Amino acid sequence: MSSNRTKILVVFYSMTGNVAKLAAAVAQGANRVPDTEVRIRQVPELIPKEKFNEVMAKVKQELKDIPIATMEDLEWANGIAFGTPTRFGNMSAQMKNFIDQTGGLWQKGALVNKVAGIFTSTSTQHGGQESTILTSMVPLFHHGMILVGVPFSETRLFSIDPVSGGSPYGASSVSGPGADRAPIENEIEIAKTLGKRIANIAKKLV
Repeated sequence: MSSNRTKILVVFYSMTGNVAKLAAAVAQGANRVPDTEVRIRQVPELIPKEKFNEVMAKVKQELKDIPIATMEDLEWANGIAFGTPTRFGNMSAQMKNFIDQTGGLWQKGALVNKVAGIFTSTSTQHGGQESTILTSMVPLFHHGMILVGVPFSETRLFSIDPVSGGSPYGASSVSGPGADRAPIENEIEIAKTLGKRIANIAKKLV
């Protein structure tokens, strides 16, 4: 790939497949920006395979060809989109575990001035989407990253029917109590907007 391309990393954790679908949409949005190279990576699983339920086992099989993220991936990128399901209003343990390993990058300022955005999925409309995105930003500020969200020029943020995720803080979806509600078109398009915005801003800064 040409060295003058804008490099975007989409790194996520997904247990039931909904965050993975948003990750694909974020990547698609970033790819809409000319001269952009996108990598999609997932963070390591912490749950033993023998504890997987049927849905989780199916999703892990579907995602098996997506490489595991490394510190080198983070250092490679000009812009990074982090995706995590909500765990009681915070990021998942799997994503936290991955970010907690970035101390070496912090020490050398490797992520300073890189553009970052967050996306998430919750079971319910008020299940912690905004708190998850906002709390996920905290370690990224420590890294000196430039955080971006989704501006209200993305008019889908005004949608109230049907129930939809998405906020000025980032992209999100409502997956339902059984996590069997895939992201709807509105949520997918907001995720694309986030990916495109991260890539556009990273391109200008590069």
